[in-house]
Amino acid sequence: MARSLTTRSLTARETAAETRGSWGLLAVLSGTMLLDALEVSTAIVALPALAADLGIGAAGATWVVGAFALGFGGLLIVLRNLAARWGERQAYLAALALFAAASVVCALADAPAILVAARLVKGACAALTAPAGLAFIARYFPEGPPRHRAISVYTFLGAWGFTLGLIISGLLTAADWRWTFLLPAPVALVLLVSGLRLLPATPGGPPPRLQIGALLVHAPLVRSALGAATLNGTVWGLLVEWTFRLQDELGWTSWQAGIALVPASLPAALVSPVAGRLVRRFGTARQITAGAALVPLGCLLAWSAAHERTGSPAAYAVDVLPWLLLVGTGFAMCFSSLHIQALSGLEPARHGAASAAYQTMVQLGGVLVLALVSVTANPVALTLVGLLGFLVALTGVIPVRRTV
Repeated sequence: MARSLTTRSLTARETAAETRGSWGLLAVLSGTMLLDALEVSTAIVALPALAADLGIGAAGATWVVGAFALGFGGLLIVLRNLAARWGERQAYLAALALFAAASVVCALADAPAILVAARLVKGACAALTAPAGLAFIARYFPEGPPRHRAISVYTFLGAWGFTLGLIISGLLTAADWRWTFLLPAPVALVLLVSGLRLLPATPGGPPPRLQIGALLVHAPLVRSALGAATLNGTVWGLLVEWTFRLQDELGWTSWQAGIALVPASLPAALVSPVAGRLVRRFGTARQITAGAALVPLGCLLAWSAAHERTGSPAAYAVDVLPWLLLVGTGFAMCFSSLHIQALSGLEPARHGAASAAYQTMVQLGGVLVLALVSVTANPVALTLVGLLGFLVALTGVIPVRRTV
């Protein structure tokens, strides 16, 4: 009897320790996801200040944002294979260390090329940690409620990271834009030290086969990737355009501009906890189409607002806030649904490869749209890109007639 009680007590302690370890692991993974999301939005608000300091125009400064996405999307498949061969733990820890070092380089950069190159490296680090993070969750959280809760926390912090980045960057840039780029370094180091203790050992092995040709003929994946690329590019382009407009043309401070742009990201952060339930109720195609319709409409209002009154609080509430909410709501409706739609009809064994292909196309497509907008410097171009995303979404709800 005593032995039975002792055994039961040991089992309970082991289970409690395992649970604490699992949620400690999730804290590291979610913290890295939060850091990656911060990386995009913090750079946006700091662009006018760094452009003035380094002597580059708005078009050149745009590449500070695009470089991170280019490193992420351009190297995702290659680095995913490297992480599988090397082992997720080793790859994850190395990426965090390199991310911290690259953050310091960004903060000390005295030339645009150095800053862009360091941001490219940070995107490559995200290409290592993002797939490894999902692999850890799939491996160490049992299927069912524990895994669902883990994924919810993981995506929730990612969604809120973009919003927090706008606010934090506005405050730090008011002192010096370099503080904004230095901030991720200590955060990455804390995650690295925690990861050394909490990340479980993973053996290396042959990388998973990624049959791109077979995935590119899967219509839901291609349609979702095109829709998400236009969505990302449009939202990035609008935020970059308006951070310059608010700060350089209307004389707003960086923290005022950061707070002003929050409504574009807040809907996605608020919707993220219930995104799965919304998809189950309304389906992906209809939700994506409705959301995609709001984006070009928001672009039209933004274009109109650019020719209206000055940047007083009243003018912001009338001319700026409505289109920010429209675009933000459209993004929130599309974001999770696009990824779910991309994987629909594929067997679970191919989900990892399909997600990697999807993210690659989304990030590279977003960079292409951002580059197009920065070169043309025409607000109408953003509206046309948003309209293209809506037309792509329509192909998912309009039935295709087949002739016999």
